[in-house]
Amino acid sequence: MKRYFGFIVLIVGIFLAAVMTYRSASARAQEAQREADFTRIQKDYLERVGWMRTNPDEASYRQELPSFFKTYFEQVTSHRNRYKLGKEFNEYLAELEKRGDKEERAQDKKAFYEYTRKVFDQMREGTYRPQWSATDKGMRLDVLSSDVVMVLDRPQVRLQLVLWGAQREERTDGRLKKMVTSASFKTQWKLTDERGKLIGEMNGEDPSMKVDFPERFIAEFPPQMVLGHYDMDLVPSEVKKMEITFNVSSRTNSGSDVAATYVWKLDVPSEWRLGAGQTWEGAEVTERSEEEIDPSKAEKK
Repeated sequence: MKRYFGFIVLIVGIFLAAVMTYRSASARAQEAQREADFTRIQKDYLERVGWMRTNPDEASYRQELPSFFKTYFEQVTSHRNRYKLGKEFNEYLAELEKRGDKEERAQDKKAFYEYTRKVFDQMREGTYRPQWSATDKGMRLDVLSSDVVMVLDRPQVRLQLVLWGAQREERTDGRLKKMVTSASFKTQWKLTDERGKLIGEMNGEDPSMKVDFPERFIAEFPPQMVLGHYDMDLVPSEVKKMEITFNVSSRTNSGSDVAATYVWKLDVPSEWRLGAGQTWEGAEVTERSEEEIDPSKAEKK
């Protein structure tokens, strides 16, 4: 009897091992199918995005944006439904909680997730409407918004930027894969009065809260984008016009540099200006020729 019992136990053990092996193989196959399906969606996106990045007609670009993102996110929704991934796009937050990072570090990472998620939701919900856009060297720069916000108890103009098409490369270090994006900024602000007389200038390097691989936080974020913003001090009351020059450098995998330039000329909104009599904090005085300060004097000569 004991011999038969041992035989039955052996059969049950083999059966359970077979079931577990089957389930493991099935799970791996399902995961491979899911990854292949998502790769297909990204490939389709990358085949269509070239024109969006290079379309020189800003009005046409704006018209095509809603349908472009609608097509992409319909595919994303179908993919997530098929593989029962839910509708929250919060896998990164679940990963953070599972890892149990220290509170301060976890809060910083959550802040970057929320920053990325805000732009992602605008694209997904059809409310992504740039205030200004331009294209150069195969890359497009959008100024998504320019709201006045409080930063350290001071009002500042937040220029929210989205760069399409910066060069990037996936690198492997042992088992760790890392996406390296090449996109460095140098930005200049030229401030003039209504006659074109120079009032002041500002310079900036890379934007704040720079997110050069948004898919790190949301896998379905449209590929090859860089997010960030500049917080600009309010300008003197006599400033009426502004010229912002965004210089973006991106190095290709072959080692050559792509230098793109975007120039935004605009009338300065009243909410961007200091009140009469208010001083421009942090300003430095430099000497310039009269002709450089006031072009009208150069014309008279």
